[in-house]
Amino acid sequence: MVKLTKRIGGLVLRLAAFGAALAALIVMITSRERASFFAVSLEAKYTDMAAFKYFVIANAVVSVYSFLVLFLPEKSLLWKFVVVLDLVMTMLLTSSLSAALAVALVGKKGNENAGWLPICGQVPKFCDQVTGALIAGFVALVLYVLLLLYSLHSVVDPFLLQKT
Repeated sequence: MVKLTKRIGGLVLRLAAFGAALAALIVMITSRERASFFAVSLEAKYTDMAAFKYFVIANAVVSVYSFLVLFLPEKSLLWKFVVVLDLVMTMLLTSSLSAALAVALVGKKGNENAGWLPICGQVPKFCDQVTGALIAGFVALVLYVLLLLYSLHSVVDPFLLQKT
């Protein structure tokens, strides 16, 4: 009964992490807005910034990985390797979220010293979608940290029990 509960708990956590990473991916990919100011037209989309592209790629990788691990058999020896991959995915989410958050902050507030003006006043829908994607990405990161701790506990716990 305890093993079944642990397995279901792990699956639910993985499914939630998959959903959050996929949501971040979809919201960021669909973020686009066009604005006109007199004769000047401005189109904001995630592909304009390398950090946003990295965020999309990282969430795509994490989503695919999360989906594939859902179908890994319980008795597979690959679960020890999954712990390492969970750590890699957590680091990937952390770095991509950090990069995208930095660019989003510059887009929202600008940078007076560099002469960069904020763009969120001109394209608020785009900025709102990016904010939503970043929130979903943060949720995915938190879930992956919990998943990493859960995976470590699941793999290390049987080894501790064998030695006593």
